[in-house]
Parts: sequence; C-alpha cells; structure tokens
Amino acid sequence: MSLRTWPRFVTLEGGEGAGKSTVLAALRETFAQAGIDAVYTREPGGTPLAEQIRGLMLDTHHEPASNETELLLAFAARAQHVRATVLPALQRGAWVLSDRFTDASYAYQGAGRGGDAAFIAELERRVVGIRPLMTLLLDVPVDVGLARMRGRGAADRIESERNEFFERVRRGYLERAAAEPKRFQVIDATQPVEAVVAQAVACLRLQIEVVGESVQ
Repeated sequence: MSLRTWPRFVTLEGGEGAGKSTVLAALRETFAQAGIDAVYTREPGGTPLAEQIRGLMLDTHHEPASNETELLLAFAARAQHVRATVLPALQRGAWVLSDRFTDASYAYQGAGRGGDAAFIAELERRVVGIRPLMTLLLDVPVDVGLARMRGRGAADRIESERNEFFERVRRGYLERAAAEPKRFQVIDATQPVEAVVAQAVACLRLQIEVVGESVQ
C-alpha cells in the first residue's frame, strides 16, 4: 500500500499544554462560517472501538505497557479510525480535522520512547495508507506546556511521564516539521492565544482556497 495525501485532510499536532483545544474550536468555527462540510475527530480514538483502545493506552491502573504494546495499540486504534471515520468522510468530499494523527506516533512512540522510525513508517504505509496535506504543529517549550497542563485533572499514563520524555517528543515533532516544510505549519504557541488562533485560522483559510473552495 502506498501513502495517499488528501488535500481536505488537516491534522493538529503538539505536545502537552500546547493549546490544541482552543485552536480546534477556532478551526471548527472557520469551517462552520464558510458552510463547509467537515468532520472533527481525534486520536487515539475517533470511533467507539478506537476510543476503547485509547482507554487501554492511557489507563494508569493496569500493568505498564511495553513500548511495543503502546505503539501497536496506537496503530490498531488508527486503523479503525481511518476506515470507519476518516476515509468515508474524505471519499464523500468532506473535510476532516483530526486532533493528532500518525505524526503523534513518530513523536511519542518513536522519538519519545525510542521506537524504530523505520518500523513506524512501515506501519504507516501498510496499516494507515493516508496522510494529510497540511499539519498544524503548535510548538511550546516543555516546561511551559506542563505548567499549563497542571490543574486539568488527573494525569493519564502518558501525561505522567518525566520532562525528559516530553523534550524528546518535542524534538521529534520539530524534526518532522523540518523534514516536511511544505506540509507542516509550525506555530509558536507561546504567543498570546489570539495570535496563535489567528495564525492557525489563516493557515486553514489558505488551505481551503488551495483546494478551490471559498471562505467568507
């Protein structure tokens, strides 16, 4: 299976506390104002079965998952997500906006856990088969992001990792962005929230125009 790039597929990536929820809300409003059919989803998750797999990945109460188990769970959830949610929407001509996608596995299970990037790429090709034309990466220093995250409730299994893990995750994201500058739009998430949102919305509007649709 070869990787197919879909122009109406947009993903949002970033480490903990990057502000993805706020940006996602603004992007949804942009689609709504333009009257564009769009599906909003997330990873891990996006379908009832994939959400159950998400629970297994993030639960702090079962025995520690090995790095390989975490990676394969992520791709099991993604395989279901792609086939049950993402592809059907894209094939009918809708846009898809996903909170995380395969780049998260390269960053978290690859750079963060020390997983084999070549193996992740093989899983991406064989199990996923699609990629977005645009990825918005909200970049924030780890200490800033973790400070924002505190007070949001109990941390899940991944959120409970040490700072060094998240430093590796951040480097992994930035390395991917540097390797694919045409796909990635890196946004400095330490800016005031209004500036972050404005930049993300501007990127989305440009992508909508590239596809040939109008934005009010």
